[in-house]
Amino acid sequence: MARILLAEDDQSMREYLQRALQRVGYEVAAVGCGTEAMPLLETEQFDLLLTDIVMPEMDGIELAQKASALDPAIRVMFITGFAAVALQGGRTAPEAKLLSKPFHLKDLVMEVDRIFQTEDQHGRL
Repeated sequence: MARILLAEDDQSMREYLQRALQRVGYEVAAVGCGTEAMPLLETEQFDLLLTDIVMPEMDGIELAQKASALDPAIRVMFITGFAAVALQGGRTAPEAKLLSKPFHLKDLVMEVDRIFQTEDQHGRL
């Protein structure tokens, strides 16, 4: 079973996304910010980091950079309502999928499934 680390500062959104992904068979650990995610990334193995970009303490781009440094094989998907603003300023993010809010849960699930199907085809899962 694929393991997902979800970092989303909005509690209701975090719980909603966690339940939706668990309902379709993913194992999901959910945290409220990047600083809460780091200890999990350092001690556990995840297949996907699903993170909001705009969060307090440590934003999603910095979190993705640190996650990729710890595990170069981790996949990253950003979810954000501020895509154009958050990705400006010359900051580089690891290769990642970007899903802009608002989105339908079926779109999120479809994109997550697509990430893992691509990995299956390349024998990396």
